[in-house]
Amino acid sequence: MNADAFLRSLFARAVEVADPMQSLAAALPPKPEGRVLVIGAGKASARMAEAVEAEWGPCEGFVITRYGYARPCQGIEIVEASHPVPDAAGEQATKRLLEILATAGEDDFVLALISGGGSALLTAPAGDITLTEKQALTQALLASGAPISEINGVRKELSAVKGGRLAVAAYPARMLALMISDVPGDRPGDIASGPTVGNTGSAAQALDTLDEWGVIAPPAIRAYLEAGGDPVLPDDPRLARVENVIYAAPSQSLAAAADLAEEQGYHVEILGDSIEGEARNVAVTHAEIANAAKPGTLVLSGGELTVTRRGDGVGGPNAEYALALAIELQGAANIHAIACDTDGVDGAAEVAGAVIGPDTLAKARAAGIDPDAALANNDAHSFFAAIDDQVVPGPTLTNVNDFRAILVGPAS
Repeated sequence: MNADAFLRSLFARAVEVADPMQSLAAALPPKPEGRVLVIGAGKASARMAEAVEAEWGPCEGFVITRYGYARPCQGIEIVEASHPVPDAAGEQATKRLLEILATAGEDDFVLALISGGGSALLTAPAGDITLTEKQALTQALLASGAPISEINGVRKELSAVKGGRLAVAAYPARMLALMISDVPGDRPGDIASGPTVGNTGSAAQALDTLDEWGVIAPPAIRAYLEAGGDPVLPDDPRLARVENVIYAAPSQSLAAAADLAEEQGYHVEILGDSIEGEARNVAVTHAEIANAAKPGTLVLSGGELTVTRRGDGVGGPNAEYALALAIELQGAANIHAIACDTDGVDGAAEVAGAVIGPDTLAKARAAGIDPDAALANNDAHSFFAAIDDQVVPGPTLTNVNDFRAILVGPAS
C-alpha cells in the first residue's frame, strides 16, 4: 500500500469508530417504559437516530441534520437544514421541535442526540433578532478566525434554544443527552453550543469576543447583548432532570488510527486531540516536528483549526493546513500527510480535506498553479482539486472534528 492509500485508510478508520451505528449502542440504556421522545440536532444526529431505532425499534421523535445527512428511520422524523450558516428551514424545524417538546410531561422520557453542527441547525433567534441578522453574524464570526468555543459562546447568548434552553423546553420530562464531541477539550457545553447544558458564559463575554475578533454585529444583536441577555445558568433547577453523556470523542478515533499504524510497524506520536489555532501557523509547527522525526514515524493530531479570511478563494481549515504544510516542507523526501474533517465537510465545501506528498508543489507548478498565491487567497480547495489530491468521502454521518496524520518515511 502506498503512502497516499495508507493515510486515507487511517482516516477511514478514524471515521469508522465514530460511526453511531458502531458506537452508540453501548451508551444506550434499555428503552424506558411510557412515552419516549427522541430528538436531536447535528451532522451525526440522523445516523444516531438510526442507531437508536436499531436497538429500541420505532420511536416517536424529531431530528434536524445537515442537507445530505438524512437517514431512513422507522418512526423518528428527519428534517434537513443548512450548515454552517443557518437558514429558514432550520428555523422552521427548530420551531417544530420546540412545539413537540412542549407536549412532554413529567412522566415522559426525552432522549436528545447532540453532535457538532447543531449550533447552526438549531435556529431560534432570541428576542427580536431576525434570522437574517443571525446569518450575517455567523458568516462574520466564521471568517474572523475566532476559536469555536468563543463562537459558540456568542451563539448561546443569542439563541432561544442553545445554552441549556432545549432542556428547559423539555422540562419537566426526564432527559438523557447522548453526545458526540467535536470540540477541543470535550466540554459538553461547547458541543452544538450546549442546548442541554447550562450556560457558564455571559452577554458581556460575547461582546468581548466580538470586539476581540473585530466582528461588527448588526445593531439589534449588539443591543440585545448590551441589555444582558437571558441565560439559563448551570444551577437552574429545571436542569436537574437532565443527564449529559459524551459517548464518542476525537481521542477514540486517533487511538484507533494509531492502533492500525502500529500493526503496520510504525512508531506513533499523538500530539493531542484538542489542538486549536490558525491552520497555516499550526502547519509550520507540525512541519518542524515532521522534519525532526525518525523514519517510520506517524504523527497524529486532532482538534479544530481556524482560518482567518484574507482572500475570496474556496477552502477550509484542513485543506489550508495541508497546503501550508506542503509549502513549509518544500518537497521534503518521504514525508506525506493527510488533513480531513471527520464529518466530510471542510469549511462549507463538500470536501473533507486533502493529502500531500513530496511532489505536491511540483505537481501544482506543472499545472500552472502558484501554491503561495493559493494560500494567500484562502483557495486551498481549488489548489488540491487541480492536482487531484482532495479527499471526498461524501457524508460520513459522524463528526469528531479534524483528523491529521503525517507519515515520515517507511516503517522499519
